[in-house]
Amino acid sequence: MDRIWDCVVVGGGAAGLSAALVLGRARRRTLLIDGGAQSNLSAHGIGGLLGHDGRPPAQLYALGRRELSAYPSVEVRTAEVTGGERADELFVLRLDDGKVERARKVVLATGMEYRPPPLPGLAELWGRSAFHCPFCHGWEVRDQPLAVLASGERAVHTALLLRLWSDDVVLLTDGPTELDLAQRERLAAAGVTIDERPVAELVGAAGTLEAVVFTDDSWLPRTGILVATTLHQRTSLAEQLGATTGESTPVAHNPVHIDAFYRTSADGVFAAGDLVAQMPQVAAAVAAGSAAAAAVVQSLVEEYFPAVVPEGSPHVNA
Repeated sequence: MDRIWDCVVVGGGAAGLSAALVLGRARRRTLLIDGGAQSNLSAHGIGGLLGHDGRPPAQLYALGRRELSAYPSVEVRTAEVTGGERADELFVLRLDDGKVERARKVVLATGMEYRPPPLPGLAELWGRSAFHCPFCHGWEVRDQPLAVLASGERAVHTALLLRLWSDDVVLLTDGPTELDLAQRERLAAAGVTIDERPVAELVGAAGTLEAVVFTDDSWLPRTGILVATTLHQRTSLAEQLGATTGESTPVAHNPVHIDAFYRTSADGVFAAGDLVAQMPQVAAAVAAGSAAAAAVVQSLVEEYFPAVVPEGSPHVNA
């Protein structure tokens, strides 16, 4: 007889592993499906995660999988979910290995793709001296000559934020900028220089930025750069299962909409982590995955032990 999982968790990053751990401890039949392409694998270490500060992401995920092995109700499978839909009261998920799995609940924890600009030299530095989150990487480049590559209001925000880690911050707008006088004065008051020259490439060695090169062949020596990056959904699975997405922001494109209990608009589908456009940080994803799993368990209680309506109650004939 085909197995019906209490919950399938799609994605084995911080949010997904955390959700599966809570579900396992609640003795729920749980399948974690992970394609193994977490967006932070290139990072030198995880910043700001209590008990694991500085640990390489791959190590954390391996530890998480090892912890899950202690719970017999949890299975971890390396695969990709290629599609899914609701079938009556269950969800049917199709995997790239040809298998089909059915579940009462689904937790989406697929994360998002970081799509930085196609700037030569950036890929070799990404996750080290080129980054998108100062909370994750700012400490490692503290007190160094830094740059911010961004435009518009986001440029002002990120440049002022990065200023907390260094007195030497240059805002690169990659061409003429539309910053108004008030924004320029605010940046100047914070000691942030604005450079509007178009950027041609980044030059570095061994994962460390050395300079920003402009199209006029001039160089700006820098050892770290924050690059404004938009997050994009990895898959259309949320929409296939009936979940709606919210309005795009400068940070995230079509984030999955959830309520305070991590429920999507599709009954039985929950979501946690980057795909809902929360703060893109491992510590936040761990907390969200745990909370989402607790909400799943609560929803299963309602199914296992439904409220009994007394005979003769007006609700019976409603």
